Amino acid sequence: MTGQKSVAFHTLGCKLNFSETSTIGRMMEKDGFVRKEFDDTADVYVINTCSVTDNADKECRQIVRRIQRRAPGSMVVITGCYAQLKPKEIAQIPGVDLVLGAAEKFNIADHIRELTKGDNGAKVCSCDIEDVNTFHSSYSINDRTRTFLKVQDGCDYTCSFCTIPMARGISRSDSIAGVLNNARELAAGGVKEIVLTGVNLGDFGKGFEGGKKREESFYELIQQLDAVEGIERYRISSIEPNLLTDEIIDFVAQSQKFMPHFHVPLQSGSNDVLALMRRRYRRELYAEKVARIKEKMPHCAIGVDVIVGFPSESDDHFLETYDFLHSLDVSYLHVFTYSERDNTHALTISPVVPVNVRQERNKALRNLSHKKMSYFTEQHIGQTRPVLFESHGKDGMMEGYTDNYIKISTPFREEWSNKIVDWALR
Repeated sequence: MTGQKSVAFHTLGCKLNFSETSTIGRMMEKDGFVRKEFDDTADVYVINTCSVTDNADKECRQIVRRIQRRAPGSMVVITGCYAQLKPKEIAQIPGVDLVLGAAEKFNIADHIRELTKGDNGAKVCSCDIEDVNTFHSSYSINDRTRTFLKVQDGCDYTCSFCTIPMARGISRSDSIAGVLNNARELAAGGVKEIVLTGVNLGDFGKGFEGGKKREESFYELIQQLDAVEGIERYRISSIEPNLLTDEIIDFVAQSQKFMPHFHVPLQSGSNDVLALMRRRYRRELYAEKVARIKEKMPHCAIGVDVIVGFPSESDDHFLETYDFLHSLDVSYLHVFTYSERDNTHALTISPVVPVNVRQERNKALRNLSHKKMSYFTEQHIGQTRPVLFESHGKDGMMEGYTDNYIKISTPFREEWSNKIVDWALR
């Protein structure tokens, strides 16, 4: 395939996927491809898939069908977690030309050049996930305000519900020096806020450099990022409670740049269910972490991931989770309904929770989340807090977030774009 071909991207799933798609897009533009919007007609369509969202197969097929109707002669490339987990299944989808596993997603341009539309079925370039051990840094740039910077990938944990280690491989990281270089590059481009992302962010520090094992820590990383000139805000996207050390909490509490905002996965408020999930903590540790955060930063926002309907979760187990979350001084919940994943230990656990019960529990926790966020916001009425407004407006309005993650919407004002404004909450 020759240069000056056009390419369009569609991303499913997490912030990590969005940061990788953004980086792959920039790499392909440097390679001579012209970037287009996904709803435009392009020579190549790249779909970066997820294994965590439900119906990955169905979603993928629907998108490929849309492309086939719009541009039947275009090349369709599928990559991402779902492509690593089920490459042969994806290769059977009519219209798919190329399936790239975890080791090949950053080599898309090379693979496309060797491909012709209509070759004998889809070409699959995948490998055993055990062979994936290199780290590719990436970051997303949608506007200058905020970027998601990937600093860690993969996971060494074996949670019984999760396929991510099978899709992304072992835990590995960028070096602190590499992250600092990216942060300085982003600062030079006018970015004001960096959200640090990874699969298991608190596990940052693993990897190899010059053939030697690197031993750095997430605590060391945030200390050094704090000194980078030009970046005014950092957020920690998500960190496991057992890896959220007191020194990290205390550092964020005194930092001017790290925002008073943590997102800490819980998954269940029942110790029985946590044990079956193979989580590495008990609810008591989680409560201790929340208490310390609030002691050091009473105004801090705390987000929680929780899964409902895990196999064997009884009504009593769910009530334990509900009551535990109700008692905690947290700000909002991300509620996930358990869904079966191939090759996970959770498939061997019984009894299975009926789907309608899972949905009822999801609704109950989403209602609790709404109450939590309303209460958290009301606590700050009358205060003045710094808001970073985004550099684009929509329908005459602009949005931004306070340091502690309260969303603010106001009529668009050009002079506030990508600026931090003191805002009186009322």
